[in-house]
This record gives sequence, structure tokens and C-alpha cells, in this order.
Amino acid sequence: MPDQHHQATPSSLVGVSYVMPVLNDVTHVRAAVESILAQDYDGPVEVLIALGPSIDGTAELVADLAERHPDVRVLENEVGSTPAGLNIGIRAARHPVVVRVDSHSMLPTDYARIAVETLERTGADNVGGIMDARGETSFERAVALAYTTRVGLGGSAFHVGGAEGPADTVYLGVFRRSALERVGLFDETIKRGQDWELNRRLRETGGTVWFTPALGVTYRPRSTVERLARQMFSTGLWRGELARRFPASNGLRYFVPPVMVLGVLLGILVGIGGIVQAAMDFAPWLLVGFAVPAVYALFVVVATFVYARGRGARTAAWFLVVLPCIHVSWGIGFVLGYLSLTSNIAKHTGR
Repeated sequence: MPDQHHQATPSSLVGVSYVMPVLNDVTHVRAAVESILAQDYDGPVEVLIALGPSIDGTAELVADLAERHPDVRVLENEVGSTPAGLNIGIRAARHPVVVRVDSHSMLPTDYARIAVETLERTGADNVGGIMDARGETSFERAVALAYTTRVGLGGSAFHVGGAEGPADTVYLGVFRRSALERVGLFDETIKRGQDWELNRRLRETGGTVWFTPALGVTYRPRSTVERLARQMFSTGLWRGELARRFPASNGLRYFVPPVMVLGVLLGILVGIGGIVQAAMDFAPWLLVGFAVPAVYALFVVVATFVYARGRGARTAAWFLVVLPCIHVSWGIGFVLGYLSLTSNIAKHTGR
């Protein structure tokens, strides 16, 4: 059992507030909200949608949902960022348990019930489970596969599963609102990775973050290479910023993609030097630099054979593209974030 920062409460009918930031996501919002409304939890509930400035029909869609369902409220999020939207929803929440929901996610019907039971049983400040990525197209299935394998996003328990117990962070999260208020809510200066940073503060103030594989949330991956690359670049950018701000709290796995990117880039530059040597009739020993990108390419091919075998030729072919897209985009972003360039890049890209 973890050290209990709170005494477990006996009632299973504690009120639950679902908080979901939304920005230009008309494709997925309805399914996400419907999964909330389909919960089998018997306690009082409310659904708080923090709507950022949207131009794709999302505003009209969530307004319609609020009109049809009395438990749904739409809150204005002028800033538009995820942490700002989360804080707006938390401050407006009426109930003592806050369930964070992503517009790309769909909750299983027993999600809130299991989460509240786990909060009560463990006394944790936050409980969460697995990001169960599932795609509909061949490309999305390849992305989902990369998310759920150790060669894709590093093998965190909330991606690949694991034993129940205390964790550094979890996917989304079901929080005691009092714990969120204790640590000052989400840090709005952190546009990505704000969950990890908040969970760090919960743990530093004596609370427990609890992972349980009994909680699984269906997640819809990005649908194109461009969108995936932008997502991974932004995620890596802020992960680099967090690694710089909190150097003692970062595992070595966060540094693997940037080291790979720098190694491949250096190898290519050295290899080009070998080509120049050959053109000038010198011994082209610098061609050995091409061994680095060649080894990485071999790694991608082997990983595709191991993980994508039997999942269809199109999915396997996309996996060959998806894996380096994730690694390179995330790695470049991490390097730039670690070099304190996050603010300037975010200002110009909106990330």
C-alpha cells in the first residue's frame, strides 16, 4: 500500500466532474462526450468542456451537445491551451473528484466507477491507467502500434501496461480536486507534458500517483504523417524544456531519441566528408560515418519485422515511416527545448 496522503472515503457515490479541453477537434469530440455520458457510474456527474477558439465547427458541436444534455456545460477558454482549459474546468467543478478527459479519447463504460473505487482503496491523489491507442486506417494502426511498443514511445507503463502500483505519472488521470488545489492546479506555462509536471508536484507534497491496468482509455492517433510529426515535435520540445527545468526527475529513456538524432546527423555529415575525400583522391575513411544511419535504418527494419509482422502489409509499410517520424520529430524537438528555445518556437508555431 502507498503512503496515504488522504484517508479513503467510504462512499462510492462521490460526485465526479469530467473536464475536457477542446480546440479545433470537431472529428472526435462527439464520440468522447458520448463515452462520458455512457458511464455506468451512479454518483452525481457533470461534464465540463473548456472550449478554445475554434474555427472548424467544434464550437457549434459542443453547443449542441450542451443543449441536448443537461449535465454538459461549455466553458470559454480564451487562451486555448490544454493546461488553461484544464484549470478553467477544475475551478468550475462542483464535485470532489475530477476526471481528466482528452477529446481524442473514449472512456470505457466502467472507467469512472473503477477509478473512484481505486481512489478510495489506495488513498491516492491521482489514479490512471493505459492509453489504449487504436487506429482505423492502416496509417493510424501503425501509429497505434508504435505508441504501444517499447521501440515507439519508450515503454512507459501507461503505454505498454504493467503491474498496479505507485507511478511517476499516468495517462490522463482521475484526481481528488483537493489535491489539485493543494499544488496549485496545472502549470499554464507548460503546454505539453503538464501531466508529468503536475504529478511530480503531487508526489513531492506527499501524495501518491497510482497506476492500474484496470483502467484503459481508447485513444485515436493522428491521421497523417504531418499531424503526427507536429504532435511529436511539440511533445519533444516540451519534454526537453522539462528535462532542463527538472534535471533530477528525468529518466535516461527521454534522452535516447535526441542522442539518436544527433548521432545520425553527425554520421551523415562525417559520411559526406568521406565522399569529398574520395572526390579528392584521398582515402575515404570518413565514409564510416554512414554506418550510424545504416544501423538506425536496420533497427527500424528489424523493429518492423518484430512488431508489425502479421498486422497487414500496409500497416507494416506505414510502420517503417511512423517509427522514424516519431523518433526524429520528438528528438529534434527535445534538443531545441533543452536548449531553451521552447518559448520562441511555441510563440511562432502555436505549440
